[in-house]
Amino acid sequence: MDVKGSDKSLSLVCINFLYSNSTKLLERNIVIKLEKREFIYFLTMDAEENRWNTTFVREISDALDEVEKDEGPGALITSSANPKFFSNGLDLDWMQSPKDHPNGGDGEVFGEEFMYLMGRMITLPIPTVCAINGHAFGAGFMFALSHDTRIMREDRGFLCANEMQLGLPIPRPELSLFKHKVPANAFFETVQLSKRWTGADALNAGIIQDVSSFKDLPEVAQRKAEELAPLANNRKNFGHQKEMLYGKNAAINLTHGPAHLLKNSKDFQD
Repeated sequence: MDVKGSDKSLSLVCINFLYSNSTKLLERNIVIKLEKREFIYFLTMDAEENRWNTTFVREISDALDEVEKDEGPGALITSSANPKFFSNGLDLDWMQSPKDHPNGGDGEVFGEEFMYLMGRMITLPIPTVCAINGHAFGAGFMFALSHDTRIMREDRGFLCANEMQLGLPIPRPELSLFKHKVPANAFFETVQLSKRWTGADALNAGIIQDVSSFKDLPEVAQRKAEELAPLANNRKNFGHQKEMLYGKNAAINLTHGPAHLLKNSKDFQD
């Protein structure tokens, strides 16, 4: 599927809409942009297909550091600058030949740092809205699920945990995330059968909470963020509630939740 020129133009319009009258919070990062408009944070991934390597993980972690410096009401919107891809999974070129792709960072620490970041996003002490404007495969799908609310463009793009297609096992911490975020009726199809979910199918299955046209997606996501932001008036309380849901001894199942598993993934290896 080729990216249409009209999609590219709309993408620029959407980004300009979001960032007008905003404060740029991260200057040094290359592929992750974070800006703030009043009490809404806009995190934009801008690395072509937004594939995951250690550098990508650390730049998002830097962005979350900035978000967590503040107090009071707020909400985070995550989106992609690429109209075709929200995130196309792992950076396989880097993983297979790291010496040829040194900008990807230290491969030895990737797994643990990636898992920890997902756990951190799940328990971020403000509401998080994921504006899925294109394909989200593998690690990209996982990142989308780590948000509180997901809104997807209705006309194109798939959500897919494609590990089975790649011949890779899904680690226990990731399975725990899928179990907590994907309704039971869709869980097996997602993790075992690598089902590709369209926006409409994902909405019907309860994997996402809303769909939108591509043009309206930024505005719909911003409205949702503004609606949810007051819930974080007391960020400590909001974050504590998330830990109760997804952290150690999670209240919803009285066993370890995905955030604990992800943050301590080395302790839960097969």
